[in-house]
Formats: sequence, C-alpha cells, structure tokens
Amino acid sequence: MILVIIVVAVVLVVGIGWVVVRRRRGRVAIASPRAAMPTVLVTELAERPSLDGPSLAQRLGSSRSVFDRVRSLSSVGALSDEQLDIVEEVLLRSDVGVATTTMILDNLREYGAPDGVANAVRASLLDSLTAERSVTTTAQSGRVPVWLFVGVNGVGKTTTIGKLAKRQIDAGRSVMLAAGDTFRAAAADQLEQWATRTGADIVRASEGADPGSVVHDALGRAAARGVDMVLADTAGRRSNSTNLLDELSKVRRVADREPGQVVETFMVLDATTGQNALSQAREFLAAADVTGIVLTKLDGTARGGIVVAIERDLGIPVKFVGVGEGVEDLIAFEPGAFVDSLLDA
Repeated sequence: MILVIIVVAVVLVVGIGWVVVRRRRGRVAIASPRAAMPTVLVTELAERPSLDGPSLAQRLGSSRSVFDRVRSLSSVGALSDEQLDIVEEVLLRSDVGVATTTMILDNLREYGAPDGVANAVRASLLDSLTAERSVTTTAQSGRVPVWLFVGVNGVGKTTTIGKLAKRQIDAGRSVMLAAGDTFRAAAADQLEQWATRTGADIVRASEGADPGSVVHDALGRAAARGVDMVLADTAGRRSNSTNLLDELSKVRRVADREPGQVVETFMVLDATTGQNALSQAREFLAAADVTGIVLTKLDGTARGGIVVAIERDLGIPVKFVGVGEGVEDLIAFEPGAFVDSLLDA
C-alpha cells in the first residue's frame, strides 16, 4: 500500500512539472508600449561646416592688423595732415619702404581719396605690383629646364625647393633634385627627405663636394631618363662672402650648359627680416641673375609691405609666397588678393 502511494506521488510531481514547462515554453513575451514618435524631428537644418582652410586675410593677420588704422579712416576727399600722418606711419611700419610711402602720400595730397582712404591706398599699392609673374617650365628643344635656388642659410630655401617640387609633380611633371648645397651639414639629407616625400629623383654627393659637379651629374641623369625638370639647391653662406658669390656664378654657368638650361633663378627671402631681406638680395643679384623672388614666412610677420619694397627697389617680381607650414601653403603670389587681404573691411 505504501509503495502504491509513493508511485502515485511521483507520477503527480512529474506530471505537474511537465505541464509547467510546457506553459513556460508557449508563453509569448508582450513588449511594453513605446512612446509615440514626434511628428517633427528637425525644425531647422544647420549649415554644414566649411572644410576650407583659413583665408589669406586670416593667414596674414599680423600684417593686416597694421593696416587697421587705415581701414578705420572714413574720410572721403581731401585728407587732413593728421590723417596723412596715420597713413605714413602705417605704411612705414609695414615695411612698404620710403619710396613707395612717399609716392602714396603725394597721390593722396594731390588727388585726395574720392572713394575712401583704403581704396586710394589699395590702388597705389597695386600700381606698384604690376610686374610679370609667369613662371617658365620649359627649355629649348633637347635641353632640360633648370630652376636654380639661391639665398642665405635659414630662409627656408631647401623647404621651398621641396614644396615647389610637389607642385610640379602634382602638375604632371617629373622632377630631379640636385643637392648642390654641399657645405651645410644635413642639407642633402633634408632635400632627400623631400625627394622621398614627393616622389622626385635626387642626385647628391658627400659633404664638401664640388656643387657644380652635383648639378652637372643631375643634368646628365635627367637628360638620360627624360626627366622634365631639375630643381637645384645651392650653398647659402653669408651673402657678402666673395667666395660664395663666385661659387654661385660657377654653378649657374654649369647649370646653363647643355643638356641643361636655366629658365628660372629664384632667390628665397625671409619676410620676417623686413628691409634686411633687401640687403641680402642685392648681394646675390649680379652673381645669380635672379628672375623671381620666393618670400617665405609671410604669415609670421607684420611686415607684409616688404613685398612692395622688394619689387619697387629690386625690379624683380615676387612669384611665390609662404603663408604657412604645410606643403600646400607655398602659393603663387597674386597682388590683388594680397592687397585685398590687408585693406578689405
């Protein structure tokens, strides 16, 4: 009897457990009701942020700030002596130079400022920046075009070569770099880094080697390989060193012999040195037959007017300016954009 009772109890427990399991498996979860979606999610579209970099006016902020007082002059017509003094001070502080400053003041005294002082100064500055700025990239048939770079140490000459090599390669031209500054420690190493970075070829020699032989070898290889251009670095010791200037003359003669042809000689100047840059340039002109100026570090100085002084005093056009550290921050110089960056409201 006891055994029967135990068996019945076990059967009941198993049966009840089986029913519970079946009920749990068949149970369907019911989700909690969600809040109603709003009728309108966005009431106003935000403007997409610009991906463009700083404007030229922003890059030249230091030079632009010098011209604040000229932009603030609201006079139309004749100017008072006090207003003329303000214009004179601003122009001299910006390193425009005495000759250009005198010319602008004479114009203001004679003609006044019928469209405002800033517009009158703008017109006079543009009249001083009318040089031809085309850049030659081709040579006579069968010869390799050469860009020769000169300038004292520390102005950014080697970096300028690398950035201009990048511009030419991006334009579809093949480039050979000639590490002709064999006197400065690590100059060739720096140029080789730019060659690697830009995809240019390079010819270099050991420190102290003859710079002319480096340029000669680069031209021979460029001609043999069908390279489109040679960009040649040169030594940048003190500008008043007779030996250096004689060496530059020799390198230029070598670069201009077949199979090469010098089509541009760029002098690299540091804008932050202001009028001192003019003194440096005069020492190099006779030795190197300079055809264009590259003005570096223009974004880092309040002396942006030095562009005008260089062209007026030397008669050589500024063809490129550096407005930042990036590879793309060496740009072709455009007088209109430059003057507007200083004087536009």
